[in-house]
Amino acid sequence: ARIIDRIKNELRIIDRKVAGIPQSERKRVIRLMGRDQVMTPGDDSFQNEYIRLAGGIPPRLGKDGNIAAVTKEEWMRFNPQVIYGCDGDRETAEKLFERPGWKDVEAVRNDKIFFFPCDLTCRASIRAGYFVSWLSAKIYEDEFSKKEEQVLKDQIFKSRKLDLDLDYIKDARISYSTIHDFLNKTLIIDFKEPLSLVSTLEGERRGIESIGNHYSSPPCWGIGHKLGLEEIRKRVYQAIGKSEDTASFLFTGADMDNLVIKKERFRDMEVYALVTAGVKSNAVRMSRDEGRFYKPGTINIIILPNMKLSPRAMTRAIISATEAKTAALQDLDIRSSYTPRIHQATGTGTDNIIVVGGNGIPVDNSGGHSKMGELIAKAVYGAVQEAVYRQNGIVARRNIFQRLGDRKISLFDLITSMRVEDDSDRKRLLWALEDVLLQPRYASFVESSFAISDDYERGLIADLSSHELSCKKVAGEIAGKEIANMKEVTETEDMPLVLRMTVNALLNGIYCRIK
Repeated sequence: ARIIDRIKNELRIIDRKVAGIPQSERKRVIRLMGRDQVMTPGDDSFQNEYIRLAGGIPPRLGKDGNIAAVTKEEWMRFNPQVIYGCDGDRETAEKLFERPGWKDVEAVRNDKIFFFPCDLTCRASIRAGYFVSWLSAKIYEDEFSKKEEQVLKDQIFKSRKLDLDLDYIKDARISYSTIHDFLNKTLIIDFKEPLSLVSTLEGERRGIESIGNHYSSPPCWGIGHKLGLEEIRKRVYQAIGKSEDTASFLFTGADMDNLVIKKERFRDMEVYALVTAGVKSNAVRMSRDEGRFYKPGTINIIILPNMKLSPRAMTRAIISATEAKTAALQDLDIRSSYTPRIHQATGTGTDNIIVVGGNGIPVDNSGGHSKMGELIAKAVYGAVQEAVYRQNGIVARRNIFQRLGDRKISLFDLITSMRVEDDSDRKRLLWALEDVLLQPRYASFVESSFAISDDYERGLIADLSSHELSCKKVAGEIAGKEIANMKEVTETEDMPLVLRMTVNALLNGIYCRIK
């Protein structure tokens, strides 16, 4: 009953928000599907009902069912103003929306093409209200950005206490609020007296009475980008009762309910690290990936010592924390969102850190050779790894299918692009490939090739002859016989050389076995 009430309440709020938009100004919205051609759900689909609930106008093609083909004439006649799909539809969009006719609609011309997680777009679920809210906020971003059009007051409606055993902390809590009519969550830490700190978002600050980390839920993201950080900060501070003069907060899209608090101690010295982390959308390898945009931080770290750090120690703590964060990501093999087949990530493009000066015994060094630096690094390392797990479900010992997915390597795409004599063999090949990868020996072979590939791409390995021998041996084992001439059996031109060798070894083996 509680879940049903929540969904109804979310839908009720959206209904109130779009009620003021005249029918003549409602947007035409289509759900993109398909791989080789444009497809969309039928007129009677739940996806089209979602569009209507979000205040949009879905297409009426006179076709029912889970999926229906869309002709170019139907596409241009409907002339969608907003197109949305799941992450798996990006390739279709990139391929088809460069073609005449398909690109000549308002949504493509105005870059109103949005992608959402597959578990929201591809199935009806208990998150229906959440997705309809997010979709509606993307469709009517301009309208939802106007404060005068809100239906709820920006305010906190509940809080829960946190336990931080430090002399200078008066109160610590996570507060839940509505801002822009949508759920927001804020970590708020109030001090007993004003303190100094260093923030990578704001620089050095003095006389600070409150710090924190603010989470905006997905329906707020587009609104936030439109309004800008300064306006968002002002709105948040008004809602939670803080002043820009005496508060210093970070901002994130990682859920505050996934906050991790780690404490490290040596004798009388203690350090807390409070971390939220998400690495799915904009993980980068600094020095390799291109900087494309700015938005508030994705891995946010707050350092709270039980001693008084000098300005020198506060700034040096940023390096210790950053090095620990990068070590945590590399030990999880988090991949760059932009070059996942080649590079591990060193962070996300939007990370931020606050180091609080604290009070008590003075400390002037927090570098790698100091005990304070060691405690900061240990606390951050553990907190980052746990926060990544809570937010994204990623652990070091994840299965081979997840690790292939991390590198954007699709078994289906590999089999689809294989050069085979009979197309009916593809389903058998896919089953055989999955079966091979379920065997620990061959899964480990692929996992080993990941490490070899990364080192080869960095120039740490020059000769791949031993890996070539391993590939021939594995292919022969899978086939049940020696394969005299290994062939390039699938399209792998955009794959690093080592991974290309590995994939072709597996595919040569299974192809010879089933033939």
